[in-house]
Amino acid sequence: MNGPETTADMTGRHGGEPSVALVGAGRMGRGMAVAIAFAGIPVALIDVKRRTPEELDSMRESAIAEIDGHLRALVRLGALPDDRLAEVANRVQVIGRSEASAALAAADIVFEGASETLDAKREVFQFINEHVDDDAVIASTTSTIISTDLAQLLAKPERFLNAHWLNPAFLMPIVEVSPHPGTDPAAVDRIDAFLRLVGKHPIRVAPTAGYIVPRLQALIFNEAARMIDDGVATPAEIDEAVRLGFGFRFATVGPLEFIDISGLEMVKYASGHLSEALGERFQVAPAVETRIADGRLGIRSGTGFYPWADGADNGLVEGMITRQYALLELLGVAPQFDGARRETRD
Repeated sequence: MNGPETTADMTGRHGGEPSVALVGAGRMGRGMAVAIAFAGIPVALIDVKRRTPEELDSMRESAIAEIDGHLRALVRLGALPDDRLAEVANRVQVIGRSEASAALAAADIVFEGASETLDAKREVFQFINEHVDDDAVIASTTSTIISTDLAQLLAKPERFLNAHWLNPAFLMPIVEVSPHPGTDPAAVDRIDAFLRLVGKHPIRVAPTAGYIVPRLQALIFNEAARMIDDGVATPAEIDEAVRLGFGFRFATVGPLEFIDISGLEMVKYASGHLSEALGERFQVAPAVETRIADGRLGIRSGTGFYPWADGADNGLVEGMITRQYALLELLGVAPQFDGARRETRD
């Protein structure tokens, strides 16, 4: 588990499991509802848009169908017994604006998942402010707006922070937790404890644009698109290179760990060549330059981004190779002993 450990109590205000409300019944909210219900906790999925009764029925049917589809996928994967699907589905209550006040008043934790605009979030937070209990912790799930900017929309900003889940929310383990400077540490502890309770891995992030995952993936998305413009490869070839190369590698080792394995000078040399050929966006990062100047070159020097005792990798490389081979087997592309000879004989 990354981030500080906490012993925060995640029982509800009246004992037992915490009461949870998700405000925003779109794709993210539905995925979060599945994750929470799957872990054994009832959850209210709230749509606060002003709708006609017919529109509300249509929204509810759509949400229930998508939730059912996610749960059936978990059954197919062997993660959920088929005879428990209805039980988990019944833990999710999909409600509209007229029923939201009672659900919000009872909630120990409220997650906001409105559209990614300040206007939309301002309207939703105004509604939440009117109905939520003073002791509830409120977390946005935004991937783009920093928690410091959203805190001013809350009546009690000290109980507010960001908790960015990744899609599909019922599968992805990481949640980026980003308090603003005025967040009460107790509120952070409660969110961390709740996320661990439902099987997630909270990562503590400063309130900066893009947090971690969206910031990295924006660079990858745009660079992949630039390769199409430059005629580097076809979309299918680029995607395969990421699935079985870039993405596969970094599912087993972090980028900063990999820099320490390869050596920081490698990054500098590669960045210099690429920036000369492709532009300033590939210039080496100051954090790399500073460490090289200080002699912190990675594993071989005993320190880089991490400390490495006596230049040893502390089992990092062996663990990386073990995880990579297991993933290759799962993908059906693991190297086969005598594979070339077998093909020749066939």
